[in-house]
Amino acid sequence: MNQSVEAASLPIAALTGDPVVRVGPTTPLQVIAGTLVEAEVGAVVVGGGERPEGIVSERDIVHAIAAGVDPSTTAGELAHTSLIWCDAEATVGEVAGQMMDRYVRHILVEEDGRLLGIVSARDLLGVYASD
Repeated sequence: MNQSVEAASLPIAALTGDPVVRVGPTTPLQVIAGTLVEAEVGAVVVGGGERPEGIVSERDIVHAIAAGVDPSTTAGELAHTSLIWCDAEATVGEVAGQMMDRYVRHILVEEDGRLLGIVSARDLLGVYASD
């Protein structure tokens, strides 16, 4: 079997080993930026429950700063609330296609209705690059 086909058929749950980094909805922009840097991740989930309230990415932070948004703007104000999910059983290839179709860099992975992890475009690139 071709190695790229093998990579594409890998279950997405295999990429969700790291814990999800979370912030509260009242967390200010500057603290979110520091959290991203400290945790070495590209996005944080807003909210502490099994079903997050939103997601804030490093790109959201850059856009906010470029637009002159006040640094005291909160995660709840900045977060994307139309969240893109995939099932833990989805394959890397399916999730890559979903990212392309929805034009997103992060997808939340769920298992039995609860948040299992976040997969980034960078994670997928790592799978294909190691082929």
